Amino acid sequence: MSNGKDTPGTANSTQTSLRTCLEECMEALDLFLNNHFNESLDKLQPRSKESMYHALIYATVLEMQAMMTFQHEDLVSAGNTMKSAQEVCQRFRKRSGSLASRAAGDELTEEELHAEACYAECLLQRAALTFLQDENMVSFIKGGIKVRNSYLIYKELHSFIRSHSSFKGPNHKHLEGGVAFGIGAFNLTLSLFPPRILKVLEFAGFSGDKEYGLSQLYEGATSHNLRSMLCALLLLCYYTFLCFILGTGEGDVADAEKLLKPFRLRYPRGAIFLFFAGRVEEIKGNVDEAVALFEDGCKAQQAWKQFHHMCYWELMWCFTFKRHWKMAYFYADLLSQESRWSKVMYVYMKAAYLSMLPEGEARPFGEDEVELFRQVPTFKQKIAGKSPPTEKFAIRKARRYRASNPVRLPVPVLEMMYMWNGFSMISKRPELTEGILETLLEAERTLQAAPDNEYTLDDSCLILLLKGLCLKNQGRMQPAEECFNKVYSSEKKLKFDHYLIPNSLLELGLLYVDTGRREQAIKLLQKAKNNYKEYSMESRTQFRIHAALSKLKADTSDQEEITVL
Repeated sequence: MSNGKDTPGTANSTQTSLRTCLEECMEALDLFLNNHFNESLDKLQPRSKESMYHALIYATVLEMQAMMTFQHEDLVSAGNTMKSAQEVCQRFRKRSGSLASRAAGDELTEEELHAEACYAECLLQRAALTFLQDENMVSFIKGGIKVRNSYLIYKELHSFIRSHSSFKGPNHKHLEGGVAFGIGAFNLTLSLFPPRILKVLEFAGFSGDKEYGLSQLYEGATSHNLRSMLCALLLLCYYTFLCFILGTGEGDVADAEKLLKPFRLRYPRGAIFLFFAGRVEEIKGNVDEAVALFEDGCKAQQAWKQFHHMCYWELMWCFTFKRHWKMAYFYADLLSQESRWSKVMYVYMKAAYLSMLPEGEARPFGEDEVELFRQVPTFKQKIAGKSPPTEKFAIRKARRYRASNPVRLPVPVLEMMYMWNGFSMISKRPELTEGILETLLEAERTLQAAPDNEYTLDDSCLILLLKGLCLKNQGRMQPAEECFNKVYSSEKKLKFDHYLIPNSLLELGLLYVDTGRREQAIKLLQKAKNNYKEYSMESRTQFRIHAALSKLKADTSDQEEITVL
């Protein structure tokens, strides 16, 4: 290994070796993006014990596969491979001191700088796997420590590169891409987290600059370097998923399309990019176009079935938006048979779709929704010692079917659609909103005609919340506002679905934003954030409130409880 004082000949051979490794890894990623997944791994594996870049990219591809299969043995294997990759990277690092002190007297080589970036990336990816594969809080904290260490290395590298322009070696664009990925990923993800959650992850005092993070990732994605794909995938995840699931549902579709265009041209049958193209069309409300792209994504390759499962999940929601309950059930059923991600969710959704069918209508495969709802808790899993919030929610909602003569859930599919921010997805298509509203009005009539029971008020408030969202989509702001206020005014009477109150305040706050009542919106959002705890799907609601307050440039820090408005 270089000690930083190489003869010119040795330095040249190191640079050539580094360049060769980078070129081979670029070729392997090219194979991966063209759906040649196994060929990509075959190209990387032989040098994964000697080259830091072969080790890192080999482990990265295995980690992506493991995250999609979600099988424990795959996650453990990927974790071990990433740990081995980290050890390979460690061999190329300078032994001690900060980057600035190591650079004194020109003792830091290009290879050592690349080793820092690769080492930080291994730490970050190992942390992600730790969060997924282990079932105790100690492992969760260990993952947090890895994240902190990775963050500090990236921060130091970023400062060093900006202040030491003389260190620009021939492979500098790849180093810059690695640092842009790390700095961009941290700034973007930290900006999404409410302060309360940052404290739990021991990131108190750290904050992220969302716009800077996006600009770094965009720079990394649009320059030709090894991390272009990772930067692009993270940006596409942000624009097409995180903005909806953890935000206010305003994904920047134009930016996503602009980013996708060169990748779609270069990899026209690339399953990953067909998937994101489908997601973009879904967000735009072009459901039929989205369905065609997700189906194409399934046909494009057969080697990794896990890609199919991602498409099945989206196809399920596409048919939900169109109220094609049996087609949506079909994809939930496929997922329940083939995917390991969340059996609880898939079986719950199967039952939910069947419950939307008229009582006398034949059920596919002779299945019975009551029996399926009763099976839901048996599929519970744990991640980092806890059940995922979506599974907890599904199990809690399915509880009422334990009774010998259960009270039916009124609109379980539409309730779950709200949890995934689906009402913002249909907002651009009036006919989709109109259809969902029809279903809600029918459910409301059925509820009003039935004798009162212990669930009546909660069920009525759920329908009101969802009805308010449809009315807002239609631009009928006054009746929408009345719906949200009716839910909020029922706070003391609710028995089960306490999550409806902070969510009604969130939706009322967002409606106030849309109608130019900024100060009132901020008060409502801060009340929703500070006055309610330990309700279903709390973290997801907190993320959305944080996103709304950040957009309004309002204070997002934790405060004492706010008095009732």
